Amino acid sequence: MILRKAQKSDVSSLYALERKLFLPQNYPLSRGSFSYHVKNNLLYVAEIDGKIAGYILALIKRKNAKLYSIGVDNLYRGRQIGKKFLETVSCELISLGFSRLLLEVRIDNETAIALYKKAGFKIIKKLDSFYLDGCDAYLMELKYADKTL
Repeated sequence: MILRKAQKSDVSSLYALERKLFLPQNYPLSRGSFSYHVKNNLLYVAEIDGKIAGYILALIKRKNAKLYSIGVDNLYRGRQIGKKFLETVSCELISLGFSRLLLEVRIDNETAIALYKKAGFKIIKKLDSFYLDGCDAYLMELKYADKTL
């Protein structure tokens, strides 16, 4: 597996993966959004045998970094890709001077919540009816001063 920064040539594959993984009520990214984020934020891909197995997107054009999305193809789950993504992005965020990373996650996404908690994230707030289908979300935070990578 290769973890690397996404490139413009990855946009079509990223968009196809996004459509496969996320329903409209979960705010999937458009092709144009991926093009924008390749240039302006931290967007990494995991490549296995020449195919994009997943991605992570962290928004950095703000005071606090925000983990916008992690997507891993079902074929490649269980290989610690999410954990490796979080470690890689966290190292880069620390080097850029960020002291924390925020994210929102559906309260019914137990797998993601477990991953985030294991990485050191803490729930700081419940966001009522955050998603288009009415599902609540948790606002979670990872403080880098509290975490040794």
